[in-house]
Amino acid sequence: MKNIFRLLIIFVLFISCERDSDTLGPNLNDLFAPLEIIEPFQVSGQRADFGAGQTLEFSAMFNKQVDWEIHIVGQNSGATKILSGKSNFIDASNGVWDGSTTNLPMFKQEACVATLMIQADSFSADIQPLIVTGLKENEGFVVADFENGKNPGWEEFVQSGANMTFNIVEDITAGEKNHYYDMGGRVDFDFLIGLIEFPASAYDVTHFPLDQDPGRVFHNVMFNKPEGITNNIIIVEFYEDDNINGTIDRDANGGLIEDLYLYEIRGTDMEDGWQLISTLYEDLGTPLVNGIPAPPSGNGVFEPQKLISIRLLFLADPTSGYSQTLMDYMMFTEFEALNP
Repeated sequence: MKNIFRLLIIFVLFISCERDSDTLGPNLNDLFAPLEIIEPFQVSGQRADFGAGQTLEFSAMFNKQVDWEIHIVGQNSGATKILSGKSNFIDASNGVWDGSTTNLPMFKQEACVATLMIQADSFSADIQPLIVTGLKENEGFVVADFENGKNPGWEEFVQSGANMTFNIVEDITAGEKNHYYDMGGRVDFDFLIGLIEFPASAYDVTHFPLDQDPGRVFHNVMFNKPEGITNNIIIVEFYEDDNINGTIDRDANGGLIEDLYLYEIRGTDMEDGWQLISTLYEDLGTPLVNGIPAPPSGNGVFEPQKLISIRLLFLADPTSGYSQTLMDYMMFTEFEALNP
């Protein structure tokens, strides 16, 4: 009986030691073994029509767990998608590209290079060319992508100034596809340089076709602040038609009597180059009066389904000189912000 008891104690101690060894830290092989490529870096195909739902699946296998990244770069646009993970393999569970973009601009129909990088082991491998034959489709209501010129229903106002643009430009480096809207100029007598308004009527509807829940609706737009520009101010205004009569009503003095919500972006808060600004509808603010948000001018209820017009104002301090911002791909999405 004593011998059996001793054996039980030894067995318990052995199991305890085994369990403890699993929690001491990372596998020594992962830390110190030289990297070996068990299966080379490969891709499931050389071409993909992401608009048709196709994907590209990358694969590789290593002799140890590593921190890896795959950088896919558009050779014309400069768009970048980054896939990353920590594992000893890459497969359909962690290495699928659906045509989306990590760093803007978005991908175009173009050739791309995919590079696998394992920095800790100074390893890299390329696959090229990968050909994008069709672009990823994004669900939502597109307000403006500027691909077909200016909608005749849009309204513009541009001040008299120097080097004024407010034009559509064709360029492969557009935020989305091949065209963007260039806002620029110098006005010495007013903050406002120019504005563009997108009324619902421009799309043959009385109100924008949005979900009535303001916690589900996102407004998305891409801006590009050119290098060296810091004085730009962008205000995006959202006008609701509270009484659903098809107009933006004002009182006898011209004061607005329906809800106006907005958000503001300043150049000092922006990075250079393309960036996506996504704003949840219920997070919009009201105009400032003496630095304090004013009470809503209408019923004070966020009602996206009553949105009748969007107005974008481009401004700069008149003493600050020339200013410029590029804009592209304004759209509404539901349930989540745009995943470009």
